Amino acid sequence: MAGPSYRLPEGGWIDRSRPLAFTFNGRRLQGCAGDTLASALLAAGIAVVGRSFKLHRPRGVLAASAEEPNALVTVDRGDGPVPLARATLTPLSEGLRAESRRVFPALGFDLARIIDYTRALWPAGFYNKTFKWPSWHAYEWALRRMAGLGRLVPAPDPTRYRHVNVHCDVLVVGAGPAGLTAALAAARAGEDVLVAEQAAEPGGSLEYDPEPVEGQPPREWLAQALVELARHPNVRLVCGATVAGCYDHGVLTIHGTGDAGESWWKVRAGRVVLATGAIEQPLLFGNNDLPGIMLAGAVHRYAARYGVACGRRVIGVVNNDLGWRALLALSRAGVEVVAVIDPRPMPDRALSAAAAERGIALHVGATPLTAHGSRRVRSFDFITADGGRERVECDAIAMSGGFSPTLNLYAQAGGRLRHDPRLASFVPADCRRPVEVVGAAAGITGGAGPIAPAPVASTSQWVDYLYDVTVADVELAVREGFDSIEHLKRYTTVGMGPDQGKTSNRNALALVAALTGRDPGAVGTTTCRPPYQPVTLGAIAGDRRGDFYAPARRLPGHDWHARQGAEFEDFAGWKRPAWYGRDRDAGIAHEVGRVRQAAGLFDASPLGKIEVKGPAAAEFLDFIYLTAVSGLKPGRARYAVMLNENGVVIDDGVCARLTDDHFLVGTSAANAGRVAHWLEEWRQCEWSRRELIVAPVTEQWAVITVAGPRARAIVQALPGMIDLDAGGLAPMSQRAGRLDDGTRYRLQTISFSGEASFELSLPADRAPAVIERLAEIGAPAGLGPIGVEALLVLRLEKGHPIVGIDTDGTTNALDLGFGRIVAGRKTDFVGARSLARPADRSADRRQLVGIEFDPSAAVVAGAHFVTAGAGPRRSEGFVTSAGISPTLGKGIGLGLLEGGHRRRGELVSVFDQGRRATVRVVDRCFYDPGGARIRG
Repeated sequence: MAGPSYRLPEGGWIDRSRPLAFTFNGRRLQGCAGDTLASALLAAGIAVVGRSFKLHRPRGVLAASAEEPNALVTVDRGDGPVPLARATLTPLSEGLRAESRRVFPALGFDLARIIDYTRALWPAGFYNKTFKWPSWHAYEWALRRMAGLGRLVPAPDPTRYRHVNVHCDVLVVGAGPAGLTAALAAARAGEDVLVAEQAAEPGGSLEYDPEPVEGQPPREWLAQALVELARHPNVRLVCGATVAGCYDHGVLTIHGTGDAGESWWKVRAGRVVLATGAIEQPLLFGNNDLPGIMLAGAVHRYAARYGVACGRRVIGVVNNDLGWRALLALSRAGVEVVAVIDPRPMPDRALSAAAAERGIALHVGATPLTAHGSRRVRSFDFITADGGRERVECDAIAMSGGFSPTLNLYAQAGGRLRHDPRLASFVPADCRRPVEVVGAAAGITGGAGPIAPAPVASTSQWVDYLYDVTVADVELAVREGFDSIEHLKRYTTVGMGPDQGKTSNRNALALVAALTGRDPGAVGTTTCRPPYQPVTLGAIAGDRRGDFYAPARRLPGHDWHARQGAEFEDFAGWKRPAWYGRDRDAGIAHEVGRVRQAAGLFDASPLGKIEVKGPAAAEFLDFIYLTAVSGLKPGRARYAVMLNENGVVIDDGVCARLTDDHFLVGTSAANAGRVAHWLEEWRQCEWSRRELIVAPVTEQWAVITVAGPRARAIVQALPGMIDLDAGGLAPMSQRAGRLDDGTRYRLQTISFSGEASFELSLPADRAPAVIERLAEIGAPAGLGPIGVEALLVLRLEKGHPIVGIDTDGTTNALDLGFGRIVAGRKTDFVGARSLARPADRSADRRQLVGIEFDPSAAVVAGAHFVTAGAGPRRSEGFVTSAGISPTLGKGIGLGLLEGGHRRRGELVSVFDQGRRATVRVVDRCFYDPGGARIRG
């Protein structure tokens, strides 16, 4: 596996004076500052870096960048292991630990290699044919243990993640010559420019190629370009940043990596320039997956950029001029290139002459056959132009089958591709979004020779290195009718996983075209979906983990509630007091009694508050609500229900008219955001030409409710409070004013508890001080805090339903008993037509009713109303809310019961978890049905 150092005596952009120690599979090795993990392994003579997914064949480094399918390892820099890291993109650091994935007991001797020797049993699609008898579950346990490309670490992730949001005029993807040229042009025009480069340093091919191809600037231009870009304040250059996805409306995502952790960028760009380059493609010949067989451009890059010889005796198997250029540069770097094998009859004369001058044996018009070796390639067979068979000894093969433009992001942006026969690859055609493709990504990489399998066994010619897909697998899939490229991808797994077709799709498409007699353009391409490169879930989540996974909003008076001994629970995304004290049941009962006998203070700040203003506000809300509100006078409020287009109840609340053209819409806490979006959708889509504004203000206003027989006197004692006995402040009224300290407020007389109740709305930042003042004033009168659980008991005693708890997704307005209101509406409203349907008006629907039962009966929410008798049980509905009323001393509840409105007084059976009980159907209001206590 390892041999003497393959580091060249000179050359490369590494810092040889700064050695870095690291380990690979427990073995201590040494690289240099500036190395990647892949270049350091190659320099140490490591040929085998991993095993393939299905057959566990030994695999070595194939490429030098993001297209690497083999060198996927687990890396630990001291802050926890990261599975599935590409060694080619992992900068070497002191103390880095790397391990090969999925090998047992060791990389050099993997017992699972036995699968390779029985590969005839595992062709494409074998899993669809094999795991049927006796059942899938007989094999599932073993396959799940074998599946996956790595193992997640169960320990907490120590990596730091952050999110970044950026707007720019131009996003340039790629900092090679073409990308930097585009960035300079945009910067000089005064545009805000963001340049994202996935490599650790800018420059692209200029970083290592002293002789750029025709049309590219010289190497010296790179330093000048970077200096000029640095002088522009409107340019930001980010390296180690992979643009992962392109979405609608100019939104792109970038995954950034570095010493400070990982970042996830959301970029909104006016236009995009793709300078993403092109990916060199492998050739098809026997055993083309052996360690030591690499892409020619990668072999060149390792020598020129990192000072690493990938072999002692290198041969080239190429079908394009850029492959020849790479081999010549390799020879000039001091690596022995013994032969070039090119199936083309006439390669470029200047290139072949230069190769001959360097003593490289030329074999043009030759046919590649097969490579030989085990843990490293040792020789290569080919057929010469005159038909003879020859073998050449080597320990590395630099192959090049041409270049495929990197157009994943272009396709994600809606770009259309066309097949270019000269390149034997797909190139950009047109795009409906402002996306420009430049450089090699646009297809300016020269031509390429034919793509065809070698005349040897197709079972030994690899198309997908990661998933062990061979030419034979593609042939089988086509024979079985999977000749659609999307079907072939899923049947064979070619181009799936981390590779995403970077080094496999071009050959797979060419094979399907040849096997079906179609033009490659007619075969088409697979769908490019984000992300382009694997992205850690931690980067996408950012700091949204632990307590930040779903941050709960806190009440403005949270600290005061905590000091009163509140037990907080999550209600609709808010941390709210559920009850006070250590004993839940005793605390709730005490709080209910406090409201019924004296006064309770409840923090209702999470209730939705939406202001609707404009000349059309009253007409708009009449359309939105089942209950018309246009008849309200300023200073009055009304309970109102919202329906969707099917007449189903989606929310309820109180709507108050502040002025002639200004309304305050109240919603439940759970639906505050949803209703705001819903109103805005109606405003924009159906009322866009009317003068109307919808403004959610839930977080801006705190709401403190004081309820109970002594509530009026307590609220009246607040300095600056209006006279509550004057001006007709009856229930469902609203007034505004200012306290003595200047705090402005709105006061509404709205009751959810059945007692006299005053809702004091004030700016959220003033809530803590006003709560403290109210508590101080009300303490002698018995005022104390109450939690959500006590309020739920109070509302149940009063019979008030909660939308989403006492309703389901089919409950309409008639089921809740609003038939008289529906019949009285003279104008249209949302859901009106649906409520006219016979099925919606049926008396047999599940309708909301009240129930009473003995306190000893086991009646809980979710229990079913069932038919009585000896026959099979049938559900007639279910209990939605139930509990023991501390005020009434009996069991009460609400439920949806078939034909419930006509069954008042009937005894009904309730069934739950094998237990039966009997309840009586009654009116929904259990406490003070006449409403005398609300009026105080």
